Amino acid sequence: MLRNLWLTFAQAVAVGLAALFIVATLKPQWLPQRLSRAPSAPAVPAPSTPPRPAESEASRGTAILSYSDAAQRATPAVVNIYTTKEVRLPRDHPLLNDPMFRRFFGEQFSQRQQTASLGSGVIVSADGLVLTNHHVVESADEIEVLLPDGRRAQAKLVGTDPDTDLAVLKVALTDLPAIAFGSAEGAHIGDVVLAIGNPFGVGQTVTMGIISALGRNQLGINTFENFIQTDAAINPGNSGGALVDSTGRLLGINTAIYSRSGGSMGIGFAIPVSTARQVMDQIVATGSVTRGYIGVEPQDVTPELAEAFKLPRKEGAIIAGVMRGGPADKAGVKVGDILVAVEGKPVANTAGMLDLVAQLRPESTAKFTFVREGREQELAITVGKRPKPVSRNGQR
Repeated sequence: MLRNLWLTFAQAVAVGLAALFIVATLKPQWLPQRLSRAPSAPAVPAPSTPPRPAESEASRGTAILSYSDAAQRATPAVVNIYTTKEVRLPRDHPLLNDPMFRRFFGEQFSQRQQTASLGSGVIVSADGLVLTNHHVVESADEIEVLLPDGRRAQAKLVGTDPDTDLAVLKVALTDLPAIAFGSAEGAHIGDVVLAIGNPFGVGQTVTMGIISALGRNQLGINTFENFIQTDAAINPGNSGGALVDSTGRLLGINTAIYSRSGGSMGIGFAIPVSTARQVMDQIVATGSVTRGYIGVEPQDVTPELAEAFKLPRKEGAIIAGVMRGGPADKAGVKVGDILVAVEGKPVANTAGMLDLVAQLRPESTAKFTFVREGREQELAITVGKRPKPVSRNGQR
């Protein structure tokens, strides 16, 4: 008897709960107020977080999927650069001894040939200053700049810096669309960037990627290296073009690619705008770049070297050679010394050492900290002027 009553009670409760669930879902207004869902309270932003302006779905999609605004801001300032160079054929060249060739093309043509190359550049001032790569204009006899609006102008070489592979040109035009400078120091790995240039001579092209790495050095491309690495497609002809951020501001000057085939493999390098601007200012002011020099051959302190020679530390630069009669030699620097600081600034490797020494003013005296036989020693060195590098054609 009790069992039957319990079963009846349980069934009634189950039916009642089911009925209550259905009414609460379909007709909540039939229930007493305390059983119905409370209306949502309006969201009140925290005092420290101001409310953001409303965005439509279209505007949010455009901000994510298109960088046309950045491209439109930057592309008018990126130019194509065409160079020509006259080269002499060697005296023992077979064509010079071919009578038919000399008869049809003449004596003068048989001795000289014109070679042409192309690259890109960036307008950095409204009065006609253009930044590009040193290797784009190296040894050129004539330089022509083609603007995106179709105008052409002969360019004058203001100066170059082979150590950073930068050059400054000047064109006799005014009111040019100069690019806005960004901040390479504020860039982060993963930021979206656009590479703008003239790859393979097909015309101005914009490619997109991200910053893959910062501070790349010791690649053997330039003497002074602090590259921005990107996977934005950079191909031959992009050299000297612009690497810009997602707002169209200049972050770097495209200079090199890593490639086994000659085409883009997703590893491109750009010179940071901070370096480019510093070099440009010196070239415009004096026509060249002056750097400090102490006359040593440095080598990185690797973990293997530190272990093999029982070195006291794994940072710094080992002095592997000292130029006889140079600033370091006169100050008493010896082979095997480890340079650990320049003017109190720590030296991590040879790249860091070169940068620190280059920033010193020639003929000034600076304090260099070395480790010799396990003990730190400070030497005062009178800084010299870094000699000009030997160019590819053997000239300085």
